[in-house]
Amino acid sequence: MSSRTRKSKSQREPAGSGAKSAPLPRESALKEWVKAILFSVLFVVTFRGVVAQAYQIPTGSMEKTLLVGDYLFINKMLYGSEIDLGISGHRLLHYRFPAFRKPAPGDIIVFRYPENPRQDFIKRCVAVGGQTVMIKNKALYVDGVRQVEPYVIHIDPRILPREVSQRDNFGPFVVPKDYLFMMGDNRDNSHDSRFWGPLALNLIKGKAMILYWSWDAERNMPRWNRLFHPVR
Repeated sequence: MSSRTRKSKSQREPAGSGAKSAPLPRESALKEWVKAILFSVLFVVTFRGVVAQAYQIPTGSMEKTLLVGDYLFINKMLYGSEIDLGISGHRLLHYRFPAFRKPAPGDIIVFRYPENPRQDFIKRCVAVGGQTVMIKNKALYVDGVRQVEPYVIHIDPRILPREVSQRDNFGPFVVPKDYLFMMGDNRDNSHDSRFWGPLALNLIKGKAMILYWSWDAERNMPRWNRLFHPVR
């Protein structure tokens, strides 16, 4: 083959043809991993803080509506999502977005326990600001009207007098503006507004929406019939 032919071939072939692409430097790969992790964390924190949050039922205060071992999602946008950032119990930033609607009687709500805001409670709203609550021999009255509550259970046949406990006889009590009166569906086994007072609206986290899992610890198996049931 002539020197002219060899020369023309070398001119036609691009420089570096046939060579493998050089791998990304280790620093670039690490930077991509860090970006991916930070994005994932930011997405989870934003979704959990603004859109929805998972919650586990720890006690029987809402039986039979909610059982111990139920897992549910709460809608945080309905009453106004919030950004709440802090370190070691000190709040650095708090902002609540506008609500789509206000809480209403019958809503099942997750909220910060007024006596320990680091602890979350879940109860049913039975009255809102301006309404009058009274309990007479276990029956709930709002604005003088006895409430029809098919979801409520009573596990203790005794009726305790007011002097002993406010569990079965309470009020009348006018709920202040921007407050709610919260009660558990398991009325004889619920630590609620009868004992610690009305709930301030700024302690609300969200409305219980749907069960996504339920575990029966006594039988050591899932409760399949409860999955994906709306909470109401």
